[in-house]
Amino acid sequence: MKQMEQKETWLKSLMTKNPQEGYELAIKLSRMGVKSTQPDMDVLKKLRKEYANSASGLTAASHVVAINFQTISAANNYWK
Repeated sequence: MKQMEQKETWLKSLMTKNPQEGYELAIKLSRMGVKSTQPDMDVLKKLRKEYANSASGLTAASHVVAINFQTISAANNYWK
């Protein structure tokens, strides 16, 4: 029986020191989501050329980052 590959735990917490770190984490979450959805790096790089020059593709990517930032902000009680 093949042993399952262990993945590195990269997301230890949604807690950040400030909104800037929270936004950077939102970007990382978004990028990791794309990478998980399309694990073939050759395909991913090929597709990047298409959406990098597409207004709707860039808007969709920004939307995903915004949703992730909203989640992180709530987890951090909006840094109050």
